Amino acid sequence: MEKGSLAEILSNEKEARELDWEKRSIVIKGVAHALSYMHHDRVPPVIHRDISSKNVLLDTDMAAHVSDFGTAKFLKPDSSNWTAVAGTYGYIAPELAYTMAVTEKCDVYSFGALVLEILMGRHPGELISDINSLRDRSADLKTMLDPRLSPPLTPKLTHELPLMLNIALSCLHFNPESRPSMRAVSQRLEMETGPE
Repeated sequence: MEKGSLAEILSNEKEARELDWEKRSIVIKGVAHALSYMHHDRVPPVIHRDISSKNVLLDTDMAAHVSDFGTAKFLKPDSSNWTAVAGTYGYIAPELAYTMAVTEKCDVYSFGALVLEILMGRHPGELISDINSLRDRSADLKTMLDPRLSPPLTPKLTHELPLMLNIALSCLHFNPESRPSMRAVSQRLEMETGPE
């Protein structure tokens, strides 16, 4: 893809500033729609298992494309879907450490980490381990947003960014059953933020 990976863009000062809040919102929606398609509109469903900023490529229009399906797995309905742990450290769902069972909720967790990274401009790192305390109290969005960008000023963005933060927090829930499906995430983004 022409613009390269999201990881490269976020790590480059100039390119990160060009990836403004509107473009970041479009990237988040694009990845959500792609994962929803993979999980809910394919038979059998496809679990990517390595959703991270290095595996999201952007084209010249800044449209997001999920890449690197080397660790992807088809979910078989009559199988336990056990597997070795795969993915990028910092994006891997915690339940894989003790169950080794792959479900679509593993990608949902990775998506939550990715959304935080897009909003913050860097991987959230240790913040992920504090997610439950963030969920219990109101996370201060202003302190979490990428400081390289001006605060969002349009009514659309001042509505979208807190919504995206809340979605990220729900996707990072420690209990996989408490995480939303990617279809629910995609539909919520579509309904509450409108089309790109």
